[in-house]
Amino acid sequence: MNNGMEAIPSNWHEQIINLLAERIVVTDREGIILYINQAYCEFLGTTVEEAINRPVQDVIENSRMHIVAKTGKKELASLHPINGSEMIANRYPLIVDGEIVGALGTVMFRSPEEWRMYQTKIQHLVEELKYYKTKVEKELKSKYYFQDLIGSSQSFLIAKKLAERISASNSSVLLIGESGTGKELFAHAIHNNSIRSSLPFVAINCASIPEHLLESELFGYEDGAFTGAKKGGKKGQFEIAHNGTLFLDEIGDMPVTMQSKLLRVLQEKEVQRVGGQRSIPVDVRIIAATHRDLEKMVEEGNFRRDLYYRLNVIKIEIPPLNKRKEDIRLISKSLLKKLERKFFRTGIEISSEVEQRLMEHSWPGNIRELENVLERAINVLDGQTIEIFHLPLYLREGQTSNGAIREAAEEKPVEKISPPILPLKEAVAQVEKEAILNALAKTNGNKQEAARLLEIGKTRFYEKCKLYHIK
Repeated sequence: MNNGMEAIPSNWHEQIINLLAERIVVTDREGIILYINQAYCEFLGTTVEEAINRPVQDVIENSRMHIVAKTGKKELASLHPINGSEMIANRYPLIVDGEIVGALGTVMFRSPEEWRMYQTKIQHLVEELKYYKTKVEKELKSKYYFQDLIGSSQSFLIAKKLAERISASNSSVLLIGESGTGKELFAHAIHNNSIRSSLPFVAINCASIPEHLLESELFGYEDGAFTGAKKGGKKGQFEIAHNGTLFLDEIGDMPVTMQSKLLRVLQEKEVQRVGGQRSIPVDVRIIAATHRDLEKMVEEGNFRRDLYYRLNVIKIEIPPLNKRKEDIRLISKSLLKKLERKFFRTGIEISSEVEQRLMEHSWPGNIRELENVLERAINVLDGQTIEIFHLPLYLREGQTSNGAIREAAEEKPVEKISPPILPLKEAVAQVEKEAILNALAKTNGNKQEAARLLEIGKTRFYEKCKLYHIK
């Protein structure tokens, strides 16, 4: 019977062995060298003719080949002192018909330097792998806890306590609230307080992903599913969130066709990648959020009724900032602590006039708007106290909660103290950022409508939001 080796001409064997292992030696059971290749002999400072048929310990300094040929125990990655250095060797017993007939030795590295060079290359790859692994894990971890949800107003505490109570459940949660009220923070806190806390938390904004990409983003795709598809395919967010939590922000902006596919996944607990045939089981807890009136959308036929009931198992309504104004002082303090770390500052306070102005404002952009106002103030702050003139123009002019505008003449401190002059680039950036925030406030956080108001393209608008850290 042809075992494959007979087909190879015998004069090829030497070259094949040399290519497979640069340095190789074979002994019989008594440790007599039956074969040694030229590369090994050059390393040892001898010739094949001189080495053949001699005891291995006479040819190779500190050899253990004769011992392995007797004991039958292999020795892998052994340090082998030779020629005043150390090499890394592998020694294997040769067993034929159940009997030890000899031993095979190979040299992996000729010197510790060669081994260290190899180790350095491998170590570099290991470190790189560790970095990306940590980066991915960090991105999939939820960042906020219930202690990060600041406020003592009755309406806010009701929402917070309900969220804490249901966090241990696996039921779907629907977070209702205006843009900027902290729906994502609630989602993070619920996950962190659940039995899934050590598993992935994956957030996806249904409004910011173009409709034609949303399916492949959620469910993944197979190799060659479409032009430009990544080789080998790609996991979708459902697969990445397996056993963890998937946060679907702005669920009200999801196209109706995608709503049907999402409903199927929630019912069947399995996904099918774009261009794929097999079903992949997934176990995820869904937390959805929206600033839209889903019940009205259901009545108008813009949101699937069956999906609404599937998501609306536990509904938590997060109050807007203008309904919990007593929390503004607490929230501002917390935001300032966060911004101090970002700007490497300490001890920043707000004046009583600023505090009063913050209480008077209607906050259409909610906590997100408040954070942006404070961040803008710190950017132009020279001392430690935020004054009226550090605030954006629309707040300096005193827009109150009912929309009235105070007369500038009443604000003597503003007239007396001129705001600092900024470099033109920074000044333009601030005006751009404020314009974007005002547009988002007017459209209740709808980025597509805000882009239309500002008369810029959707892609450019998203780029600006990313640049100014506007979520």
